[in-house]
Amino acid sequence: MTPPDPATPAHDARQAAPDAAALRTAPGAPTAGADTGEVTDPRTTGPKARTAAPAPTPRTVWRRSRGLLICLGILIVAAVTLAALTSGSRHGRLDPRSADPDGSRAVAELLQARGVTTRVVTTAREAAAAAGPATTLLVTDPDRLGQSGLRAIRSAIDLSGGRTVLLSPGSPSLPDLAPAARTKGTAFDQNLDPGCTLPAALSAGRAATGGDHRYTTDGATGTACYPSGGHPTLLVLPSGTTGGDTVLLGSETILLNKKLASEGNASLALQLLGTRPDLVWYLPSPAEVQDEDPAREQSFLDLLPRGWSWALLQLFAAAVLAALWRARRLGPLVTEKLPVAIRASETTEGRARLYRKAGARDRAATVLRAATRERLAALLGVPPTQAHDPAALLPAVSARLTERQPDLPGLLFGTTPTTDAALVALADHLDALEREVRTS
Repeated sequence: MTPPDPATPAHDARQAAPDAAALRTAPGAPTAGADTGEVTDPRTTGPKARTAAPAPTPRTVWRRSRGLLICLGILIVAAVTLAALTSGSRHGRLDPRSADPDGSRAVAELLQARGVTTRVVTTAREAAAAAGPATTLLVTDPDRLGQSGLRAIRSAIDLSGGRTVLLSPGSPSLPDLAPAARTKGTAFDQNLDPGCTLPAALSAGRAATGGDHRYTTDGATGTACYPSGGHPTLLVLPSGTTGGDTVLLGSETILLNKKLASEGNASLALQLLGTRPDLVWYLPSPAEVQDEDPAREQSFLDLLPRGWSWALLQLFAAAVLAALWRARRLGPLVTEKLPVAIRASETTEGRARLYRKAGARDRAATVLRAATRERLAALLGVPPTQAHDPAALLPAVSARLTERQPDLPGLLFGTTPTTDAALVALADHLDALEREVRTS
């Protein structure tokens, strides 16, 4: 007698039989109806379980999301309005148009009240062109200038005949703008006494000229004021034969709005910047800072302001945290609610074909043996925790059998079948063992 062809329907039914046993014992699995042979989910019975949920309409979506969209629109309008209202009043540090604590609007308004006109320029070429005998040229950040900017300011110092005030110049700019002076460390005391005969210093008295650079000269004639440790923080040098002078101010504190009312800062600032009717306030633009080498290519990051790099880093960190917050989390498996009834035979045959296609004889044998051991333990009174313990289950099963089976350990706890035929035989033997225990 020839064995059945594995492709025949009879063989499919035999191979589906062990999987049916596994399905019957799976926790939360669908149960077969007694009369119809259909699989029904106890949580989905009734007329409501067979009706699919209606798809959301555009009206429903709008009703659910309109609150969030309205709030988002209000925030956008408020942000745009606030930006438009404050865009003209906030500027940078030492800007005479800025009312911020680090701005210089207060001293500019005091100078205007005394008849001094303030003009803001952002390039060295404009500053040099505007300088003259009746002007005071204020350079707010000379150390950031490139070579072309330094040459333009130096030309204004030599030819204008007016006053040039350099705010906190250091080693990068002094050799070009004031070759007779050089830095001499840091003045740690901020508020200093005049210590000189300069009328502006004597009139102002104690002022906040310390906290940054101190200076020294190489035998050049000039007036040194507000010394700290024997070296001045305010130095006035003559500018050649044009009648002008150059003021080196070691600290910018006396020009800030937040410090103008302290000590004699306001008096000293007005007397240094208000000796001539016109004041040219030079704020170097980003295009003029550092070395202006035309052969050097600037990257995209070089063109961004310094604060934007930190802002981009914070946005990236926020995006990563949002992705981790909203990412899918792997949790325990849940039983899916079945919207329709499925025949038990279809489920069994489908899973059997999957097992057969994958060659998963080990998985099928493990499920069959585990399900049989759990049912036998319930019939014999063995605790569920010991259902898979050979020392507890095998003696109880042997005691219920009428004939001794020497291959009982191999049947319930054996190895994986090597062929499909062996797997079908294992399912038959397990069914026979369970029937005998039930009827004994």
